[in-house]
Amino acid sequence: MAEGLGALLEASLDPRRNKEAETALRQEEQKPGFSLQLLHITASESTPYNTRLASALCFKNFIKRNWTDEDGNYKLQLDEVTTIKRELISLMLSVPAGIQAQLGEAVSAIADSDFWERWDTLVDDLVSKLSPSNPAINIGVLQVAHSIFKRWRPLFQSNELYTEINHVLGKFGTPFLALFEGLDSYIEQNKTNKENLTQGYTQLNLMIKLFYDLSCHDLPPMFEENISGIASILLKYLTFDSPLLHTDDETEAGPLEYVRAGIFEALTLYTQKYMDAFQPHVGQFIESSWNFLTTIGQETKYDILVSRALQFLSSVASMPEHAVAFQAEGTLGQIIEKVILPNVSLRESDEELFEDEPIEFIRRDLEGSDSETRRRAATDFLRKLAEKFEQSVTKVVLQYTDHYLAEYAKDPASNWKAKDTATYLFSAIAAKGVATSTHGVTATNPLVSITDFFQQNLAADLISDDGVHPIPKIDAIKYLYTFRSIITKEQWQQVLPVLVKHLASSNYVVYTYAAIAVERALFLSDSQGQPVIPPAEITPLAKDLLEHIFQLIQKDPAPQKIQENEFLMRCVMRVLVVIREGVVPFTDTVLERLISITQIISTNPSNPRFYYFHFEAMGAFIRFAAPANPDKLEQAFYAPFAGVLQGDVQEFMPYIFQLFAALLEANPSATLPTYYQELTAPILMPVMWESKGNIPALVRLLSSIIPRGSQYILEHNQVEPILGIFQKLVSTKANESYGFDLLETVVANFPSTGLEQYFVSIMQILLRRLQDSKTENFALRFARFFHFICAHDDKGYSADFVVQVTEKVQADVFAPVYTGIILPETQKQARPLDRKTAIISLTKTLANSEAFATRYSQKGWGYTCNALLSLLELPTLPSGKDDIIAEVDIEEMSFGVGFTPLNTIRSQPKDPWPETGADLKVWVGSYLKEADKKHNGRVSQFAQSRLPDDSKAVLASYMA
Repeated sequence: MAEGLGALLEASLDPRRNKEAETALRQEEQKPGFSLQLLHITASESTPYNTRLASALCFKNFIKRNWTDEDGNYKLQLDEVTTIKRELISLMLSVPAGIQAQLGEAVSAIADSDFWERWDTLVDDLVSKLSPSNPAINIGVLQVAHSIFKRWRPLFQSNELYTEINHVLGKFGTPFLALFEGLDSYIEQNKTNKENLTQGYTQLNLMIKLFYDLSCHDLPPMFEENISGIASILLKYLTFDSPLLHTDDETEAGPLEYVRAGIFEALTLYTQKYMDAFQPHVGQFIESSWNFLTTIGQETKYDILVSRALQFLSSVASMPEHAVAFQAEGTLGQIIEKVILPNVSLRESDEELFEDEPIEFIRRDLEGSDSETRRRAATDFLRKLAEKFEQSVTKVVLQYTDHYLAEYAKDPASNWKAKDTATYLFSAIAAKGVATSTHGVTATNPLVSITDFFQQNLAADLISDDGVHPIPKIDAIKYLYTFRSIITKEQWQQVLPVLVKHLASSNYVVYTYAAIAVERALFLSDSQGQPVIPPAEITPLAKDLLEHIFQLIQKDPAPQKIQENEFLMRCVMRVLVVIREGVVPFTDTVLERLISITQIISTNPSNPRFYYFHFEAMGAFIRFAAPANPDKLEQAFYAPFAGVLQGDVQEFMPYIFQLFAALLEANPSATLPTYYQELTAPILMPVMWESKGNIPALVRLLSSIIPRGSQYILEHNQVEPILGIFQKLVSTKANESYGFDLLETVVANFPSTGLEQYFVSIMQILLRRLQDSKTENFALRFARFFHFICAHDDKGYSADFVVQVTEKVQADVFAPVYTGIILPETQKQARPLDRKTAIISLTKTLANSEAFATRYSQKGWGYTCNALLSLLELPTLPSGKDDIIAEVDIEEMSFGVGFTPLNTIRSQPKDPWPETGADLKVWVGSYLKEADKKHNGRVSQFAQSRLPDDSKAVLASYMA
């Protein structure tokens, strides 16, 4: 068996055979003990390295998919789980580094679900493997430790988290400090041995990261007791230098830079969080970082280091007791001249990036990008100083700004860099607070004028066509982009045509910045929520504008080049969102472009941001163009979308399912076209539902197929597989809501005769979940589903129907479920449509139910009436505007193979009961009044005998 597995792993490395090998491996993994066989192959020294590596990789992926289910229960046999946990650490430390990295990732995947309560031996295991003088072993152990403990960094504090951290510190804290001392001696002894020194430094780098992990929430007691010793080690390695650790390459940072950058990061944490304990040691670090920043070279390999050193100084500058050191005007002058200017001026390497990798230049240059650049860090430091000493910093910076502008004026053609520096410095002190990705800078320095600076120094660059170097042009566009919320509506309307003109520039960075600024300008709204640029201004230009941007996107036909520039595609999306139905007259040209781009990039998806905006643009196009040409769009998009599904392009599938759904929803009254009928069988296959990212999108798609294809589905016996999917979804906490969504679609769209035979099983599944593992959300959705059925009396459902079905599952179970779950959860329904459904359901129950009139008449009728009155009398929550396309902060989105909802086609809640009119109280009153007549005064009679006086009065006022 292991030989067969080894052969499959080898085949998986061969591009000609890897597809079938992957499929065969997927078959193998169904067999018990599969993971242990992989570990056996990984451990075997007689097996070729590549096969062992493939085995470790396969093991890691297998563990990520199969360790636990959504609710955290093990999917593997328990003995397999125990063996893996027992053997994995030792195995990891005995294999070569490349294999070690894969197994390390598997350890952290297991730790994600099991650490620490289900794997409380892990820290002991790690500590037992540490060696005072063997970096090779320690590196493996510390990598695992870091991969587990770094998870704490972004978490909010909670008792569980602190218990876990204390568990770790109790076992790991003291040995970790001892390891520091051992490492210090090791580095001292190996100062002249390049290989050992590099190993020692690799360990030191990991230890500094762990020092940060262990301190990120609270100051560990053992660190506090040894703070002087720790500070002296940090200071020593901040200034330690050895030619053996220098890299030859000017662009590539080495161990020396990484360790120093890590130390600065830890110092920033300690100055921000633990100043009480760290206070006595800060002075020496300020001095060494100052020396360091005034002597370090301009090479890019020092960039991350310089930016971390500046971040440390920024955190010091925000402490009043240390900021004073920077206060004197002379000192500020020194800081600006020696630290700020060298780090905000354009370097040769920046110009090379501008020429050779323009997209990379833009990403680094934009506010809110995550790359740590010198410019960004120097600006933050300057702003921090300006916060503290606004007047003096502004004065000094303006002197420098004027100096550089004068330099530029002497010879604009050669001195354009001086202008760039001046603009950068001015922008840095003009802006206050943090720029947001939606509105840019919203507060400014009162000592300067944003518009004067633009008009006197930048407007000419924006307008003139000749002789201006592209960078000052970009500075002018970026200035508008940065201060977009400060610029008035009138000014925006003047500059927009100029920006649109720059989309025709031959320079990549210029036209991209123009697209970025146009897109954000179209997004801006004034204090009344009205767009700053009225849609009527952009609609007449839209056809040419879109065609032009599409040409820029498709200038180079290679798949990776087409999807390189997400900013252009974001601009396409924004124009389509703004012009709405204005796209209808030129539907064909946009349709052709969107299809051709989809087909090209699906051969090799490489930029998740680009294709996210691409699919949002398609969503906007479908939403606004499909209602006018539904058949045409359904037909045109079917082939390219089906092509993505056939090609198994995992990254695109959740998007394609959402777009298919939007196409079907655009034409709700039509029947289901043949090609969509052919889609239903494949999407009901269990394999489609294995990927978590597909589930929300598939539920949406099925929910839009069912209303148009209910007849077809019934004829092809597909109701049962759909209910099978409901059962699978509703059994897990992560997917229970999607399960209910699907069930409600089924109930609303199939005749009750077609579903009758399944209802007892459905109720059995739901009641079992309520009994075994009820969640708050499940109880809420169960109550909503109850009302959904009771309100649909047009389909032959009612409260009596639910009572009957429930009692078939278990006698006398309805009453406790109704009073214990349905009624209390009814009051928690927050969405207006859910409250309306509950009101209709309760009204119809009071009016028509025989069970409530006879069997539950003592208490049930009264409880039901009180529940109805409190829903009607309590104020409902205001409903949001469904028509606004929400803006998602793209910086905060994570694109995995997970699910990313498309905002342009968010599904709109539809009211199944428009006939009630706007005032529900009036509807309830007249409905109950009619029922009272029909049942010979039964309703009023019950109200008299079952309700307290205040409730009687309220009900009477409705029925009057």
